[in-house]
Amino acid sequence: MNARHYYAIALSGYIGLFTLLMLWNTLISPPEKLPVAFLLIITVSPLLFVFRGFLKGNLKSCSWMAYLSMPYFIHGSIEAYARADKLLPALEVLFSLMLFFGCTLFVRHSGRSRK
Repeated sequence: MNARHYYAIALSGYIGLFTLLMLWNTLISPPEKLPVAFLLIITVSPLLFVFRGFLKGNLKSCSWMAYLSMPYFIHGSIEAYARADKLLPALEVLFSLMLFFGCTLFVRHSGRSRK
């Protein structure tokens, strides 16, 4: 596989994670005690910090995106352990791992091809 394939995996993971978090916090299971907007700012805004560079394929932005995906992996793992319904946390873990490994391998293979 070349770098473009890994970037496609990372982009799929990003879109899946972003969509899942938006749907989970608004339609599927909205919070009862916190405002929805506040929860969306907390959960979704970290994904938007390096989004512009990530879309352009900037290697530094992709590296940061890999780092930013790890709290979502931890959150999904904890939720999968604590909840009876395991589908949404499992999807969060899957998408965060797709994002992490896609970004990591994209940076690794892009760095080799640019040298």
